[in-house]
Amino acid sequence: MQDTGNLWLAKALWDLGAVQFGDFTLGRTTQHSPVYVNLRLLISNPWALSEAGRVMHQEIRTRQSMRNAQVQQFARVCGIPFGGLHLATAFSLHSKSPMIYVHPAKEENGNRVFVEGRYEPGESVLLIDDLVTSGGSVLETAGFLRMNADLNIRDVVVLLDREEGAREQLQAQGYNLISILGLETLLTYLKASGLIEEELYDKSADYIRERRAKRSA
Repeated sequence: MQDTGNLWLAKALWDLGAVQFGDFTLGRTTQHSPVYVNLRLLISNPWALSEAGRVMHQEIRTRQSMRNAQVQQFARVCGIPFGGLHLATAFSLHSKSPMIYVHPAKEENGNRVFVEGRYEPGESVLLIDDLVTSGGSVLETAGFLRMNADLNIRDVVVLLDREEGAREQLQAQGYNLISILGLETLLTYLKASGLIEEELYDKSADYIRERRAKRSA
């Protein structure tokens, strides 16, 4: 469920030059996409970064307060490197929730140190990332925290869902994905606002639908 009332985010990303069109290879895959969104550029707009943290926190609180809570209580938040770190920091400051993160590679006194921050084994942790494509980074981080730090992960909140099947893949593994904005909604806003031509919209929207169909096949 994405809130179309969060279209301020689409405008902020466009103004930052974070939405780009062309031929892009996504993350660790060889998948080519006609649209790329660089949410790390939010650090160049302190207001938008802070607002993103506030909105994510508000969404989580709303879902926790429902009669049948859609998000479980958590003791800490964890940002997925690297894109999720600045958003997890903003979320932590708004929610007053302690933060941890998985360090990709670090040694201390000859020992590998992976989890930065204080935590207690058995705690529940909310994962935070900037965007999700296939869900691979979420699964990797959640699995590491479970196996190496005895931390429990159920819920994941991202600012942007590229809508390429991550929600279904994560759900199949027992994880609940919450997204603030979907890529198709972002593209629709840009087209309706006259910021992109219909040809760019159609090419990108067709790509999303094709990817979604392949994932569900």
